Amino acid sequence: MISYSNLLELASGDSPTFGRMSRQIPRIMAVAGIMSNIDNDSKESLSSDLSPKDRIIIVANELPIRAQRKLESSTSWTFSLDENSLLLQLKDGLGSEEATTEVIYVGCLKEDIHPSEQEEVYQLLLENFKCVPTFLPLDLYTRYYHGFCKQQLWPLFHYMLPLSPDLGGRFDRSLWQAYVSVNKIFADRIMEVINPEDDFVWIHDYHLMVLPTFLRKRFNRVKLGFFLHSPFPSSEIYRTLPIREELLRALLNADLIGFHTFDYARHFLSCCSRMLGLTYESKRGYIGLEYYGRTVSIKILPVGIHMGQLRSVLSLPETENKVKELIEEYSKKGRRMLLGVDDMDIFKGITLKLLAMEQMLTQHPEWQGKVVLVQIANPARGKGKDVKEMKAETYSTVKRINNTFGRPGYDPIVLIDAPLRFYERVAYYVVAECCLVTAVRDGMNLIPYEYIVSRQGNEKLDKILKVENHHKSMLVVSEFIGCSPSLSGAIRVNPWNVDAVADAMDSALEVAEPEKQLRHEKHYKYVSTHDVGYWARSFLQDLERSCGEHGRRRCWGIGFGLSFRVVALDQSFRKLSMEHIVSAYKRTKTRAILLDYDDTLMPQGSIDKRPSSKSIEILNTNFIAETQLKSIGERVRERESGLLGDIALAFVRVTRVSVLGGKEWILNGLHELCLTSRHDSDL
Repeated sequence: MISYSNLLELASGDSPTFGRMSRQIPRIMAVAGIMSNIDNDSKESLSSDLSPKDRIIIVANELPIRAQRKLESSTSWTFSLDENSLLLQLKDGLGSEEATTEVIYVGCLKEDIHPSEQEEVYQLLLENFKCVPTFLPLDLYTRYYHGFCKQQLWPLFHYMLPLSPDLGGRFDRSLWQAYVSVNKIFADRIMEVINPEDDFVWIHDYHLMVLPTFLRKRFNRVKLGFFLHSPFPSSEIYRTLPIREELLRALLNADLIGFHTFDYARHFLSCCSRMLGLTYESKRGYIGLEYYGRTVSIKILPVGIHMGQLRSVLSLPETENKVKELIEEYSKKGRRMLLGVDDMDIFKGITLKLLAMEQMLTQHPEWQGKVVLVQIANPARGKGKDVKEMKAETYSTVKRINNTFGRPGYDPIVLIDAPLRFYERVAYYVVAECCLVTAVRDGMNLIPYEYIVSRQGNEKLDKILKVENHHKSMLVVSEFIGCSPSLSGAIRVNPWNVDAVADAMDSALEVAEPEKQLRHEKHYKYVSTHDVGYWARSFLQDLERSCGEHGRRRCWGIGFGLSFRVVALDQSFRKLSMEHIVSAYKRTKTRAILLDYDDTLMPQGSIDKRPSSKSIEILNTNFIAETQLKSIGERVRERESGLLGDIALAFVRVTRVSVLGGKEWILNGLHELCLTSRHDSDL
C-alpha cells in the first residue's frame, strides 16, 4: 500500500496545506453503515462545549470506564468512571488548567458489547463521559491483546526471551498483523474527533506502539506524544524482535516519547543508534533525536499517584473500621505485619518473596510467631500456561511454609487472592510496618508510593494507631523496578538473591524508630510533590514545546507501510528545477557531478570495490573533460587512485566542502541543490 500522504504536493514543490477543520465533532460511523448526527443536533451538543477549549485526546487500550449490564434489561448498560484509572487521575491532575482543557478518551471497554448495542453505547459514552469506545471483534482482540501484547511484547520488554515454546510466545506474524490492524482501528476512531491543527494526542503504553505512524500519515503536523509505562529492554534483548525496526520507526513518528527512568530512555536511544543509525544530543537539558529533519524529544519522568484520591479514601469510615479490625487481628496479638501487594504475574517475584520469608524464619527463629507476611495477590491480567504454573507454585509454597512454621492461631503467611476494595487495601497499608516489592522486572510500580502516603495517615488514624504524629515506614524494594531510583531511603535488593532479601526483611524490622521516621519523611516529601498531576503537567508542557516548530517547517510524508516518515525542511527549501539545472550546466565551464559510491557506482554487497568497466565507460562517454566527479562515500583513501581511470575523482563527505583545482565548490544547502564555482568564496 502506498503511503505518500501528499505526493502531489511533493511533486509540485508546494508545501502541504491543511484546511482548518471545524471545532465541532464530525459525523461519525459508530457501526458500519450507521451515521451519527451529533454535530448538528442542538445547542446542547457536545461539540458546542468543545469549541472554546483546548483539547487533549488521551488514547489507551482501555477506557477509564466501568460497565455493568442492567439487571432489569438484558440489552441495556450502566456506565461509571473508574476512579482508580490512571487516565482519569491524569485529568484531575491538571488542576486549574482543567477548566480550560477538554479531555477526550479513546479506548476499548473491558466488556464485550454486541454489535446491535454499539451505536447506543457509543452515543452514551461520548455524550456523558467524553469517551470514544473502540469496538473490536472478540477474536481480533484476543489475538491482539492476549496474543501479541501479552505473549510477545510483554515478556520481551521484561527481559524474557522465547528460548523455548514454554518460555514466552515465539513470534507469530498473524498476531503481529492483528496488532497492526487494531492500531489502525484506533487511528480511525481518533480521526472521528480530532482537530489536527489544535488538538494534542497523548498515546499510552506498548499496546499502541504503531499508532503514531497511522496518525502521522493522516496529518503530518499532528501534535503527538507517547508514554511507555513498561520497561524498555536493552538493545541486546530488543534486537531479537523480528519487527524491531518497524516499532522504532513508528515511535519516532511521535513528537515526544516518555519513559519512567533514565535506563529505559537510554536503552531506547541505544536501539535507535544501533539499528537505525540515529544520533541524539542534549540541549539545555532536553534530549532530542534528529529524524529526517524532525526533532523527536525524549522525556524522562516517573509517574506519580493521585494524592487527593488516596487522602479521601483514608478519611472514609470504612477505612477506619478496617484498620481497627486489622489492629485487633494482628497488632494486639503481638504480631508485626509485613505486606506485599502484587498482581498474580510471573514478573512480580511473589514466590521469591515467600522463599525469603521462609529463609528469615529459618535464620531468625525469634521472629516465628511474631511476624506475619500478608500477601495480597491481585487477579492476573494475562492468560497462559506460565500464569497457571506461577499460581500453582505460589499456593504450594504458602502451604509448605505454613505447615513448617505455623501453629494453632498463627500462620506466618496470609495469602489474599480474592479481589479487595481499594479502601481495604489502604487499611493494610496503614497497619503494615514494612512493604515488600520484589518484582524481578517492572515498569514503575506505584505500590510503594501508596504505602508511604497511607502511613502518613490523618488525625483520626493517628489516634487509632496511637502514633502521635510520629509517622514512620519501611520499604524493601527490588532494584529492577522503575520507582526504585526515586526511593533513596528504601532498602534495595536483588530479588533473585533470596538470602539478601531475607536479611533486608530482618533489617527492616530491626531499624531504630527515629531512622524509620527520617526515611518516611524523605519519601513522603518526594511522593507528595511528584504526584500524577505533576507528571501530567510536565509531560504536556514538554509536548507543547516539542511541537513548537511545526508551523515553521515544510513537511512531506514519504515511505511505504510502517516505514512511513515525515521529512521536515526549512521554509526556504525550494524544489530542484530541471530547467534550472540544464541552464546552469550549459552556462558553466567547470562542473562537478556528485555520485554516491555504494549502490550507485557499485553494488552495496560487492566484494570487489572497483566500479565495473561498464560504469567507467558510461562516465567517460557522457561527461566532457571540464566535468569533475565527486564520489560521496566512505571507501578507504588508498583505493581512490585509479578507480575511475582518467576521470578526476575526489572522495568527500556530504557535510564537507572540498577544494578542487584551487577553487572552492560550494553546495548551497538543501534549498538549492545546485553546484556553483567561485574564485572569491565567502567561506
